[in-house]
Amino acid sequence: MKNYDVLIVGGGITGLSTAYYLVRNGVKNVAIVEKNYVGSGSTGRCGTGIRQQFTTREHIVLMRESVKIWQYWEESLPLPIHFRQGGYLWLLRSEKALEEYKNHVKLQNLFGVPSRIIGREEIKEIVPDINLEGVLGASWCPTDGSAYPQDVLDSLRVFLKENGVSIFDYEEVKDFVVVSGKITEVITNKERYNVDAVLLATGADTKRLVNKLDIDIPLENYKHQIVVSEPLKIFLSPMVVDGALYFTQTYRGRIIGGTDTNEPPQDDLTPTFAFVEKFTEELLRVFPKISSVRLMRQWAGFYVVSPDKHPIIGRTPISNLYIGTGYSGHGFMLGPIVGKLLAHYITHGMFFLEEANNLTLDRFKEGKLIVEKAVIG
Repeated sequence: MKNYDVLIVGGGITGLSTAYYLVRNGVKNVAIVEKNYVGSGSTGRCGTGIRQQFTTREHIVLMRESVKIWQYWEESLPLPIHFRQGGYLWLLRSEKALEEYKNHVKLQNLFGVPSRIIGREEIKEIVPDINLEGVLGASWCPTDGSAYPQDVLDSLRVFLKENGVSIFDYEEVKDFVVVSGKITEVITNKERYNVDAVLLATGADTKRLVNKLDIDIPLENYKHQIVVSEPLKIFLSPMVVDGALYFTQTYRGRIIGGTDTNEPPQDDLTPTFAFVEKFTEELLRVFPKISSVRLMRQWAGFYVVSPDKHPIIGRTPISNLYIGTGYSGHGFMLGPIVGKLLAHYITHGMFFLEEANNLTLDRFKEGKLIVEKAVIG
């Protein structure tokens, strides 16, 4: 039997970020259990993007603060994470979309995000080889960007190990012991843990685990796919978005991107050729110059989607159980600030950002949903 002040279940960006801030807050007796390996879930399968161009106060404020952490981590973590602020360029193809995004930009600006609407000439200055047929303008934020997911996790893992956090790979949670409304033990396939607090940072596995505790959580797992190209000379800095299509270039020179194939919720992560066909057709419409570039690898991961496309964070009906899940495709970018918020909540019983109070599980019971309109991929 092992004893921990905080046991974190899940070795993705939320789990490691929360552990990072627990350590920074002086909590020393922390462990992470991961049923596969660190980064095997949605974090390690994501498309690298980090953006502040959202449509709700909650997302905008959290991402504004998350970008500050990304900037700090780039300078302070023990290994390079390749965070860069190459911007997000969101193409707009109708007068209706232009008007909608003008309103989104006003809200983003109100909360300190330097986005703006730009015209075709400026789009060409940012991405000279883009095809602007049918494009009227774009929403542009130069402080949006990207980072390399596995490098981020590797660097956080080094920091955590140096600071005494135990990380147990290939250890799956099987059950919980609950006494008087509180988890006293977590049982895995290898060990039993006495715990003071538990965080489920478990992505697509969250619903299965909370069902063991008779907690209903409104989540659905949607398969989303990504493809990468052969490495090329660096020529593309921003993330380009055109409807459901997104693509950028990594620091290794590979084009990485995805689109939505509109599949129903499922547990299957088998990649499909239909996705490759749709992605390449959409990509070449916007960027025909790369028609001869070879695609090298394809994979799938889950968007763990909540009814209002916002994360579910904080308390649960069990007094010492906390959750960080339901990011709806935005977990990697939100992970740093959510980790900081959860660490503060676990140690102080409250969030330090007012907006986070609107993102707890309680909102579904109370009917206080906050719908995000800007979901990509």
